[in-house]
Amino acid sequence: MVTDNKLGDLMINGFGSASGGEFDQVSINGKGTVNGDLQCHLFECNGSGAVNGDIKSEKVKISGNAKINGKVYTSDLKVEGRGVIKGNVLMSKMVVSGTTSVDGNVKGEDLKVQGKIVVDGDCEVEAFKAEGQFKVEGLLSAETIEIYTYGESKAKEIGGQTIKVKEKSNFLLNLIKTVKSVQLEADLIEGDHITLENTKAQVVRGNHIIIGQNCEIALVEYKDTFKTEKNGYVKENRQI
Repeated sequence: MVTDNKLGDLMINGFGSASGGEFDQVSINGKGTVNGDLQCHLFECNGSGAVNGDIKSEKVKISGNAKINGKVYTSDLKVEGRGVIKGNVLMSKMVVSGTTSVDGNVKGEDLKVQGKIVVDGDCEVEAFKAEGQFKVEGLLSAETIEIYTYGESKAKEIGGQTIKVKEKSNFLLNLIKTVKSVQLEADLIEGDHITLENTKAQVVRGNHIIIGQNCEIALVEYKDTFKTEKNGYVKENRQI
């Protein structure tokens, strides 16, 4: 059933499809498809939904299963279920506690990963915090990067002012470690202040660098200070 009331709300409850357009609120509670671009104040998908177009919305919330065959422009993006976004994401704030895949680039201010995110392009934000898993095929860039390793995470290149990678330790994680890798992997990590644990990288380059426990680094290039702690391993280091 599809209803489009006088206030400009679009609701799909049950099975249905509708055309895109401009609305106040768009809500998919059943299994619904929207054909065309959407512009609204709130988009929420609690069921199984597909949007064949771009979404421009102040707030986007995915609690169910949503596939967006276009770009997403929003101030606030929350994924508590499963989201598939085929285009770029431009946002102010994004929180992923479920799973998300983005075929394009992610750009914005604040990204917090508590579940899992896969980005096929670049991820450029001001603040990046991960307590879950992530994979960035291109560049992960932020002024501040804070990563608590939980499962395997990867980025081709990581760049920022302050980069901290710490091992997240608890009973469940210790069980996971026996079955699979719980580590951050990158080709290049570059920043001003870098503190790493549980990291495998080819090159780490920066001004002040600390290589801590469970690290395997092929080359460290540092400008001011460099040290290793605990069982952190660096094959080669040089001051630049």
